[in-house]
Amino acid sequence: MIFNLDLLADDPLAFFILFGAIGTALLVGISFHEFSHAAAADALGDRLPRRMGRLTLNPLAHLDPGGTVLMFLVGFGWGKPVPVNPNATANPKAALAITAGAGPISNFVVAAVAGLPIRTGAVEWLSPFYLYNTADWGTQEYLGYYLSTLVLVSLILGVFNLFPIAPLDGFKVAVGILPRELSRSFARLEQYGPLILIALIALPLLTGGRVGILFEIMQPIIEFLARLFAGVSGNVY
Repeated sequence: MIFNLDLLADDPLAFFILFGAIGTALLVGISFHEFSHAAAADALGDRLPRRMGRLTLNPLAHLDPGGTVLMFLVGFGWGKPVPVNPNATANPKAALAITAGAGPISNFVVAAVAGLPIRTGAVEWLSPFYLYNTADWGTQEYLGYYLSTLVLVSLILGVFNLFPIAPLDGFKVAVGILPRELSRSFARLEQYGPLILIALIALPLLTGGRVGILFEIMQPIIEFLARLFAGVSGNVY
């Protein structure tokens, strides 16, 4: 879980700031993520997302109940998939990759913007995964806590969605950029993707946290991006 419920008793303000940061990351991150899919498709000539009402930043059009709950429970999730029709574009294969990749890229944009005050030294990096003694915290620390959480959750959303496993965006990116024959072979794995993803998500729960393949792959990537976007010099987590 991305936040510690002990905070509610120790420092209710810190708890609600953390909760608010996760909520902001969901509303902004997922909405902007799905909107970016729709905007990329529309720019390439695919009008299906526009017709389906997905070319909007309104969170109600994009949030998925299951993906939202999972985000709060384990730290990553997803929104409602944007329906696209790459065949309506001049280059369907390239359009598939560009449209799919636009979502995770949007999460990295959110992380970069939220990380600017941390990178410039205006506030410090305060990871939501660490339990602090907040007795002496002031406005600057609470703001750093909020922005650090926003950066980290945005990075988790972006990196998670880049895994080349259906139904994640990374699968469509891979199908779009692989050589044609290899792409066709890889696309046949789509039906197995959800089962593979569920198994990978369940592994830490089934092994008492001893095995977490997804996190082990994601961690160094997220740490690199946190240092890139927020200038984190110490421990990211």
